[in-house]
Amino acid sequence: MSEEPHLLVTEEDGILIATFNRPDKLNAMSTELMRRLEEAVDRYRDTPELRVMLIRATGRYFSSGADLKEGGGGTQSFPTTGSQVRETHRRLPTRMRQVWDEMEAIEKPFVVAHQARCVGGSLEMSLSCDFRLAAASASYAFPEAKFGVLPATNGVSRLVRIVGPHWARLMITANMPVDAQEARIMGLVHKVYPDETFEADVMAFCRHLALQNAEMMGASKIAIELAADLPANQAASVERLVNSSLMLGADYQKLMVAHIASIGGKKG
Repeated sequence: MSEEPHLLVTEEDGILIATFNRPDKLNAMSTELMRRLEEAVDRYRDTPELRVMLIRATGRYFSSGADLKEGGGGTQSFPTTGSQVRETHRRLPTRMRQVWDEMEAIEKPFVVAHQARCVGGSLEMSLSCDFRLAAASASYAFPEAKFGVLPATNGVSRLVRIVGPHWARLMITANMPVDAQEARIMGLVHKVYPDETFEADVMAFCRHLALQNAEMMGASKIAIELAADLPANQAASVERLVNSSLMLGADYQKLMVAHIASIGGKKG
């Protein structure tokens, strides 16, 4: 009997849903899973009707990270020079780095929902998403320190941008896991939902996102990233530049006229 697909992809209400489907393997990120995920990301990017992409999983792990049995450790030959290590990280066969970068660059929102433990490469993937949602029983860790190394696909750089060096030291240097509530305090996740209602809460969040103006969401991804790196006066210029495009659009004018009309129709 053939094995089930490592990633299931469905659509619902303008939401592309990609579900890790290797619960018996702790949803380890295999070459097949990564290939299907990259295909799903490309489909999402190129289909205007798709407004939100949700990445989720089934089982007792969101994901244990890269599939080490398939491509990392064991009997494989290890690099012998620093340049080989750096080149391997840059050009991983699974294309993790390229897929994470594409997710970050696409001007549509990515949501990742952690129903359980999320570690290693799957946490690095999650850092490239726009929104991270956690069930109360979820937890997070970078296990790479156990082997005396750092996360390999932008885990350090993205984690520091999101939670700052203070918390990055706890997770990477001290090799300490964090639970869902700690992750929310440090800014790693946006929302923590009860386990019992997690799936419904996640879908409600995604449906809310799907109702937002697509041009605004795309422009906001660019503006927010620039504002994080620029001095305050230059970040303010980015706001004006982006709004000069959005406010000349038909959507803004139509929505403003309708809103003003609705206010005028209300009696005090």
